[in-house]
Amino acid sequence: MRWLIVFVLACLVFNHLQSWLARIGLGRVPGDFTVTVAGRKLYLPVGSSLLLTLLMNVLMRWW
Repeated sequence: MRWLIVFVLACLVFNHLQSWLARIGLGRVPGDFTVTVAGRKLYLPVGSSLLLTLLMNVLMRWW
């Protein structure tokens, strides 16, 4: 249940920071989905979340 909450919060953060993240290259990773429902775009950053999780995991093990 905790991972579901973390994933939903990550999606909310990615949705709000989408324009900034696109400038640094995140958001174009295979596995990132953009869904348009009733005129609103919903961004599902599955690939970017996995990439950031892997990066943080490597950093924490190295630290």
